[in-house]
Amino acid sequence: MRILDTHLHLVDKARFSYPWLDDVPVLNHEWTAQDYFAEAVGLGIEAALHMEVDVAEAQIEAETAHMLTVHPRVIGAIAACRPEHTDFAAFLERVTAQEGVRGLRRILHTSPDALSQTPLFAENLRRLAATGLTFDFCVLARQLPLAVSLAKAAPDVQFVLDHCGVPDISGGAMESWRAGISAVAALPNVACKVSGIAAYAAPGWTADTLRPFVEHVIESFGWDRVVWGSDHPVVRLTADLTRWVQATKTIVSGASRDEQERLFHRNAERLYRVGA
Repeated sequence: MRILDTHLHLVDKARFSYPWLDDVPVLNHEWTAQDYFAEAVGLGIEAALHMEVDVAEAQIEAETAHMLTVHPRVIGAIAACRPEHTDFAAFLERVTAQEGVRGLRRILHTSPDALSQTPLFAENLRRLAATGLTFDFCVLARQLPLAVSLAKAAPDVQFVLDHCGVPDISGGAMESWRAGISAVAALPNVACKVSGIAAYAAPGWTADTLRPFVEHVIESFGWDRVVWGSDHPVVRLTADLTRWVQATKTIVSGASRDEQERLFHRNAERLYRVGA
């Protein structure tokens, strides 16, 4: 099964500053494309989109430009952005001039809830409609109503909900998350990324631990609005890339070949305009 990884993080500490990594020592070192693909290619991952890694704000555009040239199998980038800023329109003009930028993301799960709920934030997100760029949400399960609000405010923009909406798998908090996912999935301009959830499970997780969460996402969004991501290297908080790929394949093994292809590469190629 050919896989397009929609959520690869690479860390280049010689070039960029990552303040948040100081609090996550297990991840606080170099993570190269060469090392990633040495494992990934054997798992069927033929290519990847680089996902911004929350570098220091002044380095956002430099990170994007560098990651578009870092490896031939990194075929696009999802760039960091700041829609809360009044100069967002000028930023958007610059970033869309970079061939290979496929989407934008603003980290919200570690930001105050109010950050994304201003008229300016929504106005700036609506600007994406004319560019074809997606906007990736990264919100906690309790923040899923924020995602609903933003998606409704920009109905012509394609949104992608990262990490299955960040369920608290290790804490067993499923019911409120389920309701939140159903509410987000009711919006036709939102897709969901099956990624990242291994980091929110206890280290001894199995495919059956993750199954209810993946299955609810697929049931809610349907096979045409789901994409797959590794969340490498964050996945290494509780596992590794190989274990996550194998678990995902196990969970969806009962689906048809066509459905699996949509999850693992075809939907991503459409939503992120790969090859466009």
